[in-house]
Amino acid sequence: MMSPTAKGLLLLCRPGFEKECTAEAESLARAGGISGFARTTADSGCVHYVFHELVDWKEALEAAPFDAFVFARQRSIWIERVADMPQEDRVTPLIEAIAAQEIQVGRLDVETADTNEAKSLSGFLKRFIPHIERTLKARRILRDKEELPTLHLLFKDSSQVDLGLSRLGDASPWPMGIARLRMPRNAPSRSTLKLAEAFDALMTEEERTQSLKPGLYAVDLGAAPGGWSFQFSERGMHVYAVDNGPLADSLVASGMVEHVRADGFSWRAPRKQVEWVVCDMVEQPARVAQLVSDWIASGKAKRCIFNLKLPMKKRFEELKKCRQVISSRFGLHGDHYVLRIRQLYHDREEVTAYLAKIPAPDSNKTAKLSRR
Repeated sequence: MMSPTAKGLLLLCRPGFEKECTAEAESLARAGGISGFARTTADSGCVHYVFHELVDWKEALEAAPFDAFVFARQRSIWIERVADMPQEDRVTPLIEAIAAQEIQVGRLDVETADTNEAKSLSGFLKRFIPHIERTLKARRILRDKEELPTLHLLFKDSSQVDLGLSRLGDASPWPMGIARLRMPRNAPSRSTLKLAEAFDALMTEEERTQSLKPGLYAVDLGAAPGGWSFQFSERGMHVYAVDNGPLADSLVASGMVEHVRADGFSWRAPRKQVEWVVCDMVEQPARVAQLVSDWIASGKAKRCIFNLKLPMKKRFEELKKCRQVISSRFGLHGDHYVLRIRQLYHDREEVTAYLAKIPAPDSNKTAKLSRR
């Protein structure tokens, strides 16, 4: 059985960020020795990055891993396009195109771009997809096995669909990369959903277990009205909410949040072991990057989630600048760190990042492994 060949990358993004998504795809593909070009239109929420030559789909996976993207909500490896499906029988050509790939898959993700035009397909897909699932299971193409790849069906309209593949853990766990989170009843603002999504999208299960537990301390810089502080207090954590503006009364009444009326850039850390510092201030991105990297590199807090409000022009360049600011700060003493950045579904013009200091690699262990 031959491995499927990749035509390119299927990338879903927030409408209006196609340029940035394309720049990432080009950078990653070029670094992986793959050349190509982008097909997209403004505000389409979708980028097809087309390879100049076919490559093995696993090679494309290695060259452009999902975690390397900031602006792509979802990424799959494009293996085929089925176009001009006849209205009287759309099932047969799609099933035959999938069967021709000679693959078995463990999951089916049905996707469209996040646009009003694409959302009009929802009724059609609810009727159509059950037929596809039943047929794929009957032909033993769709199997209930986690180790098998995920098949992505990206619909442009009811007559055209692109087939993509991804591996478990190397794509968004949510179809289309959209986290459907319920707004907590007592939350002070909808910004609370950004932090809730960030916990799931940017952290491992082990990191969440270690750092989001009762009794720990968090600092929320630029807290008002308290949407991010709410996420910690609901988990039984103590929060210093730093902002000259007012907090929601319900948050202060919880007894878990201390309102500190101060500026987030000048306030100094408390004499407590702080697990978290978070920051959602409207400020120049590079200045925020400098602030949070100082907190983490100096040990005032163990980990951080923060937002970078990117300018309308040169977003990609501004993000590179912020990465350099963080790298320079940690490089002062040779500290090691992990930095993960993603434009979340609940973000708008900003991106959200997770930053933590990590131990230096064990040089003796590394040397032993290299000799094997």
